[in-house]
Amino acid sequence: MLLNTCMAYSGKYNPTYPNKYKGDPTNIIYRSLWERKLMKYLDNHPDVLEWASEEFCIPYKSPLDGKMHRYFPDFYVKKRGVGGTIDELVIEVKPSKHLKEPPTPKRKTRRYFGEMARYAVNQRKFEVAEQFCHARGLKFIIMTEKELDIKW
Repeated sequence: MLLNTCMAYSGKYNPTYPNKYKGDPTNIIYRSLWERKLMKYLDNHPDVLEWASEEFCIPYKSPLDGKMHRYFPDFYVKKRGVGGTIDELVIEVKPSKHLKEPPTPKRKTRRYFGEMARYAVNQRKFEVAEQFCHARGLKFIIMTEKELDIKW
């Protein structure tokens, strides 16, 4: 079981099967223990044919400043599906609390405005990623602690 945090740990992941990694297998960075858990799963699962972490970007216009930015999805996965089909996925790992609009407090604090900004940017990234993936025959998935089987 992992610790009760999702963003506190980062490091380099050393794959067991570097030939499955599409990119530089000596420079795989995880930005949370949740990402590391998914990396281990992808690296070791026999139905995963290839995977990558933050190896491509999707341009998007930020709702905060109206400027173009680059969104690097956490994972790309090519896997063997049901009946021998090949499925391609783009996966983002996020805590479920980052997927919901923060409740409006009685007094709007700096923290509240920061959470609202993060929520707005995430929603825009996910909208653009969904369109990007749909146009390319990929499936966009957001994985939370529930899908990763992480207990708070």
